[in-house]
Amino acid sequence: MSTSHILVVDDEPDIRGLVKEILEDEDYAVVTAESGAAARHALRDRRPDLVLLDIWMPDVDGITLLKEWFEGDEGLPCPVIMMSGHGTVETAVEATRMGAYDFLEKPLSLAKLLLTVERALEADKLQQENLGLRRHNQPIVEPTGKSAVIQRLREQVKRIAQHGTWVLITGEPGSGRETFARYLHAQSPRRDLPFVEVGVSSLAKENSVRELFGSEDNDRIHYGALEQARGGTLFLDEVAAMDMEAQAQMLGALDTGSFLRVGGVEPVQIDVRIIAATQRKLEDEVQAGHFREDLFYYLNVVPLHIPPLRDHKEDVPDLLNYYLDYFVEHEKLPYRRFDMGAQNYLRNHLWHGNIRELKNLVQRMLILGAGGNITQDEVELALGGAGLPGTDGGNFPVSFDQPLRQAREQFEKAYLEYQLNKHAGNVSRMAADAGMERTHLYRKLRSLGIEIKDRK
Repeated sequence: MSTSHILVVDDEPDIRGLVKEILEDEDYAVVTAESGAAARHALRDRRPDLVLLDIWMPDVDGITLLKEWFEGDEGLPCPVIMMSGHGTVETAVEATRMGAYDFLEKPLSLAKLLLTVERALEADKLQQENLGLRRHNQPIVEPTGKSAVIQRLREQVKRIAQHGTWVLITGEPGSGRETFARYLHAQSPRRDLPFVEVGVSSLAKENSVRELFGSEDNDRIHYGALEQARGGTLFLDEVAAMDMEAQAQMLGALDTGSFLRVGGVEPVQIDVRIIAATQRKLEDEVQAGHFREDLFYYLNVVPLHIPPLRDHKEDVPDLLNYYLDYFVEHEKLPYRRFDMGAQNYLRNHLWHGNIRELKNLVQRMLILGAGGNITQDEVELALGGAGLPGTDGGNFPVSFDQPLRQAREQFEKAYLEYQLNKHAGNVSRMAADAGMERTHLYRKLRSLGIEIKDRK
């Protein structure tokens, strides 16, 4: 398993060698650069986890280099700790303003150097974790449920996690594919390194290769997902949506263990575990010519199927309680509880939207309801009223006692609301499921007064 990768930039050989030796004794991986030009080259070779940067160098001073990185499209590539034997307060303030984590004076104190490096790496890790939690809003450490189905699945994931093989996760939308991918990562030897998620279906075709593999333009480097996840796990959600050019490059990368950034000439080595997920049958996509058969076999080393909620309905009460506690703690909503009638009713619900539908229901009950108990009547009303004959017990949200035009508009609104919640506000996935062109879909959502931004 990879350890933290540190770049030491200093024009004095004795200092470079001493710092390298000290850090390697602490089990860090260290590379050195003797100048600004060498530092640029080192960043092109590999994205570091931390940079120790001297201010006074013969070709490009450290502040200029820091400013160059700070003002780039991506900002600082990682935490930067400045070093100088001739520093001033003004220099330290300027470096901090441009994002430097800290400023160390020479001669370096061994204890302070190690403590600052440790704190910078820990702060960066915490920042990345916080960004991930805010983005996904679902920090489940372990998949919830006591059913035999979920218990077997958890044990299976624990066994798979100990090996470095690629995994292909299948399952319906909202069934918990991302939750199990994160759980697999958390159980693996890579748990302390990045978990990077890429929603493949949300990548524009003309930009997908750059987002996955990165790009180079002179001294400006964009690190793609494969490098951002270095040492950890790259989660490719809805991998079936990957365009053919990106598929070809991904196949080449997996086959050779390296890749080229867009515009790059030097190969970049891969050190990442790949977990792919899809709601589609990749075998059918292969037969239809939409997905490369050779890439499918690469990704499908270990298949993992996540069952729909209707196959483990006994977990519904535990999931309801989990999300009640979650929304009370994280969104400060008032606590309410589902009474036994409501729980029994929901155990028999079809859950077409799976766990995501259940999560949305709990949130709606806490926001819109009042009183300590959530009753069956309240739940039925929230789900659209009692089911109509001939709908397999499902809930139909449209009254037949009205003109066709109003009924059609109500149905379209209910249908699109369902699809929007099902795909958590992802219009690309929603359009694919609904069989609509995205521009037409946006117009339809606006005409029906449906907001997108609050679903994400």
